Amino acid sequence: MTNDAEATTRQERYDRGRAVLEQIDGAAGTAVVDGLADVSPELGHQVVAWGFGEIYSRPELCPRDRQLVTLGMLTALGGCEPQLEVHVNAALNVGLSSEEITEALLHSAVYCGFPRALNATTVAKNVFAERGLLPRTSHRDDDLSD
Repeated sequence: MTNDAEATTRQERYDRGRAVLEQIDGAAGTAVVDGLADVSPELGHQVVAWGFGEIYSRPELCPRDRQLVTLGMLTALGGCEPQLEVHVNAALNVGLSSEEITEALLHSAVYCGFPRALNATTVAKNVFAERGLLPRTSHRDDDLSD
């Protein structure tokens, strides 16, 4: 019998990954994987078994920190808006606030540019709206009226 950190069979890695995926991404992550079933079931398997069963399940970073890294990477890559939507939801699921997410995306503008940060922030805004987390005002709004 293997321990949870060292799943050895394809099915064990998949099962561990599926549990992590459901915990972090919920229905959105499951929908992404299920959406691959008729076109590339192997890609879906690898996302679950390797991405979540091997990488996301590692104990060295907590899920909250992993989501911050993921948001920064997807923002920097650009063109990943569907994946950003899933991961903004995941970030909220693992305890990041909308303010922390927005701040991370603002910070990304320094390293990957305003267009990518704006695109990512628009995705986050849509997720926040869907989850009832808007309207939101900046703590700096009061400073601007002086």
